[in-house]
Amino acid sequence: MFTGIVTDIGEIVGFTPTAQGQLHRLRIACSYDQTTIADGASIASNGVCLTVVASGVAGGKDSKQRTWYDVDAAAETLALTTAKHWKLGTKLNLERALKIGDELGGHIVAGHADGIATIVSREDLPDMARFELSTTRELARFIATKGSITLDGVSLTVNTVADVTFSVLIIPHTLTVTTIGGWKAGAEVNIEVDLMARYAARLTEMK
Repeated sequence: MFTGIVTDIGEIVGFTPTAQGQLHRLRIACSYDQTTIADGASIASNGVCLTVVASGVAGGKDSKQRTWYDVDAAAETLALTTAKHWKLGTKLNLERALKIGDELGGHIVAGHADGIATIVSREDLPDMARFELSTTRELARFIATKGSITLDGVSLTVNTVADVTFSVLIIPHTLTVTTIGGWKAGAEVNIEVDLMARYAARLTEMK
């Protein structure tokens, strides 16, 4: 379980396609303390919950040491998320799994991306940026004005909604500490709809 509050920006420094391209072994460099990363731990990467299979520290005495960890992106992840576009050098929003007692600063996020949203436009405003995005009709029905949404692992508030298109306003801090500052029109991002909205819709359908 996560909150959508990014705690680091990682970088893919190793990329090995396996199993006829149906599985990608990724090595992600980050600034987390390696001693706190256990094999089997869950780390959200651009909103996709991935399981750590190995970790270590790279670099010697004459270079900056950097923590790395390995994860596997399986066929379903590659089919349903932007992981199919990841490559060496790709920057990822990272979040460690929530611990009991941690502050819930964003909203409840499962780390199970529901699909992809496409950035329709970017408008740079004084100290902020406004993005308009579109997604599938199936996912759009869970998106509401002032509701919560997770985009590339970042907990955001929906600003406006019109059919399958919605917008978000990004404050300077978020532009600085996440990959959102580099978003451009035409790019794809992972989307996870609010769990509460999904359950509410299901309850309505069952009546």
